[in-house]
Amino acid sequence: MSSPHAAPRLHVNVDHVATLRQARREAFPDPAEWAVRCIAAGADGITCHVRKDRRHIQDADLDRLRSAVSALLNLEVSLDAEMLALAEASRADAFCLVPENRLEVTTEGGMNVVQELPRLLEAVPRLAEAGGIVSIFVAPDLEQIEACARVAVPFIELHTGSYANARGAMRAAELVRLVDAARYARQIGLRVNAGHGLDYDNVGPITALDDLEELNIGFAILARAVFDGVDVAVRDMRARIAAGVQA
Repeated sequence: MSSPHAAPRLHVNVDHVATLRQARREAFPDPAEWAVRCIAAGADGITCHVRKDRRHIQDADLDRLRSAVSALLNLEVSLDAEMLALAEASRADAFCLVPENRLEVTTEGGMNVVQELPRLLEAVPRLAEAGGIVSIFVAPDLEQIEACARVAVPFIELHTGSYANARGAMRAAELVRLVDAARYARQIGLRVNAGHGLDYDNVGPITALDDLEELNIGFAILARAVFDGVDVAVRDMRARIAAGVQA
């Protein structure tokens, strides 16, 4: 484990606010309004994922988010041609390339960068030219991380889902994998973000990752806000992250 360091930035994923709205096809709750409230409560940025099936965030949401949010807006997209064109026109500040499976409830794993290398070598320069910082969502697998360096992205986002879903000794082992992956990424010149499945109970140890710059967290914050409100939910998550760094 590393010694205490600066707390990573908190980016709030607003997808599940849109999921709640789409359950009734209403105009509310509005992900853009939620995003503004999150920033006011202390979030450093906003993340959203426009999926090809438009199950939660819609194209109009992306436009509204860009207009409403002055903080960094991170757009998650797949390598699908339609999604890449949408990203190029989005005016987002950052792009995270993610795998996408129509049957999954949420993104289930990191991208197979080794397999997708040809498409990534085309997509990454396109998105960089559109003005965004590009990252790839990847499992804590050294071969996949090395392939990210070959694509020349500045950032990876480590998929923390296996860690979040594990318990006991298995969780400890998954944390070691993440720590080793983050360290290796930094050694080969990549900057490191992380996210997926993180909540108030499991986020603290993730701050042990070397030079971790950003955490993307969504569902846990929304679930907490149902009971306590968005302001409390965001502030408490920031406090948990800071406490983890100091542990």
